[in-house]
Amino acid sequence: MAKNLVIVESPAKAKTLKKFLGSAYKIEASVGHVRDLPKSELGINLENDFEPKYITIRGKGQVLSKLRKEAKNSDKIYLATDPDREGEAISWHLMHALKLDDEKASRITFNEITKSAVKRSIQEARKIDMNLVDAQQARRELDRIVGYKISPLLWRKVRKGLSAGRVQSVALKIICDREEEINSFVPEEYWHIDASLKAGKTRFSAKFHGTASCKAELGSREETQAVLDAVKGEAFIVNEIKKGTRNKRPVQPFTTSTMQQEASKHLGFATNKTMMLAQQLYEGVEIKGEGVVGMVSYIRTDSTRISDEAYGSVKEYIISSYGEEYANAVKTEYKSRGKTQDAHEAVRPSDVRRTPAVVKDSLSKDQHKLYQLIWERFVASQMRPAVYDTLSVAIKAGEYIFRASGSLMKFDGFLAVYRRADEEEEEIKIPDLREGQVLELAALNPQQHFTQPPARYSEALLVKTMEELGIGRPSTYSATIANILQRRYVLKENKVFYPTELGEIVNDIMRNNFEDIVDIEFTAKMEEDLDKVEEGTVGWKEIMRRFYPPFAEKIAEAETRIGNIQVADEVTDIICENCGRNMVIKYGRYGKFIACPGFPACRNAKPFFEEAGVACPICGKKVIIKKTKKGRKYYGCEDGSPSGGTPPCPFMSWNKPTGALCPKCGQPLVEKGSKNKKTACSNTECDYVESDVEAEDSV
Repeated sequence: MAKNLVIVESPAKAKTLKKFLGSAYKIEASVGHVRDLPKSELGINLENDFEPKYITIRGKGQVLSKLRKEAKNSDKIYLATDPDREGEAISWHLMHALKLDDEKASRITFNEITKSAVKRSIQEARKIDMNLVDAQQARRELDRIVGYKISPLLWRKVRKGLSAGRVQSVALKIICDREEEINSFVPEEYWHIDASLKAGKTRFSAKFHGTASCKAELGSREETQAVLDAVKGEAFIVNEIKKGTRNKRPVQPFTTSTMQQEASKHLGFATNKTMMLAQQLYEGVEIKGEGVVGMVSYIRTDSTRISDEAYGSVKEYIISSYGEEYANAVKTEYKSRGKTQDAHEAVRPSDVRRTPAVVKDSLSKDQHKLYQLIWERFVASQMRPAVYDTLSVAIKAGEYIFRASGSLMKFDGFLAVYRRADEEEEEIKIPDLREGQVLELAALNPQQHFTQPPARYSEALLVKTMEELGIGRPSTYSATIANILQRRYVLKENKVFYPTELGEIVNDIMRNNFEDIVDIEFTAKMEEDLDKVEEGTVGWKEIMRRFYPPFAEKIAEAETRIGNIQVADEVTDIICENCGRNMVIKYGRYGKFIACPGFPACRNAKPFFEEAGVACPICGKKVIIKKTKKGRKYYGCEDGSPSGGTPPCPFMSWNKPTGALCPKCGQPLVEKGSKNKKTACSNTECDYVESDVEAEDSV
């Protein structure tokens, strides 16, 4: 019988650990938290100094019974939950639920699930860190009080089922504030002048700069015309040439936040999907020839630090794969933003020798995409900078100066590994010039522009903004975004967030009645206070004592100040067949549906289908977006179901149709690709692609 019991959160993690620990160790999983505050009540004794009331989570009785039996038969118990506040709290709750003492039970943590890391953690076993536990308790109580006090108020005043979480309310405010900026934005006119110049047979472009003494901004057609008139007939003479080199530094290894941002930008992954995949890679996947392997280090971190052991391994890999000139002589250290949990490392592969190519056949498609992103980012972080030769040219035309600049890669450095779209450096070639050389003016191109409003938030930009403002923690971003989407406070269209009418109403209530809760500085200060609890410099109940009394006063004021608010349903142009009313869009547990506003007298309801914005290429009716039973999206004709004895329209496509037919075979044309979109024939046996025709026409 095993003498030692190791308790982790997940069965997947348990399976990976079994590889490293011999028969003397029994591995069991708690399957997440085992105790929590009750759902049916606040669970916090406000009259007794915020003492929490913890209960066993429903359904965990059998798990705890098994763990108690195993604990009783073990000489030593190791609590191996995740190495963060949440993991520390789970271990503390296990100590209480299993009635363990410090003599028999110890806490172990490891940043990666590898044999050396796990063995070392057992040798360095310690007691529960109550500062970490208290920081988690403070966060849990703050979130519970805000949610359980404000949410019922929203139910009574607006609609049942609403919520107002501490961090999600700030995220909603950020999105609503941006929408207000966009709506109130007044565009301003400005102009550019591009001079198309020739040196011999080579043509290049130079931009209007101003005079030799200062840069000039062109704000109107009249100002632009004045410059055009002034340089008309003037010789364009090379006035100054500056040559140099510029280094492009490598990117830092991933934190949780930057991993979520890059996965959103480059892979199109939502933050919750990124975290799900990252958790799978951390806990372990079956690798051919190796068994279950933990592929990456701990994935909830705000540190950019890497261990000396990891650096030694990646340096050796860089030298052997790319050459000595690509490797740094010493480890590159990156400065982390604000306070970090430096006990953690950056997100990195557990073994750099497991390249994406080596493990591709063992991972799912999406697991491989994320692993490749993590692996390449880590390797690149310890490589030398890319080096560019630069050239800057000032060209004089009368009293005005035009400037041209170019760059040419001299050494690719880290870009040999990590070359993403935003890491690309466009090479601009300028011909060899000499000072005093007279250039031929081919054309002057004045261009009118208008300033653009700030961009709406994508998931990547929202995560980046929350991190910069100190709102929440990296591990909370995914759940926060999922909450405001699920509550329908915001919609995501074309990968950006729009506040709904409901979201704006909730935001107005929060902003007008609970300004501290949605105040960015206040929320960031709260995160700093939680960090102080973790450091042991502030008691967790002290935070609660400062927070609750003024908050309770605001709840009482809001109860009398806020009147009942009606949120109107969105009216459609679809007429109810039973009573003739315009049907409205409703929301159910499975998403949108259309219902008659005459409920309960009229109970007519039907599925809601979003229009694709094009006509059916077969019958000319509307194309709508549908989903299969497994949730995969496809495009079909609204007349795709038989009615009145009429046969249904057969049109169906996995790709969005353009509404046109292929000139070669007559089948519908569709849009293909996400980044490099092209129009192609839906017939797999037809090779017609519109972009190819355009290219041929331009030759």
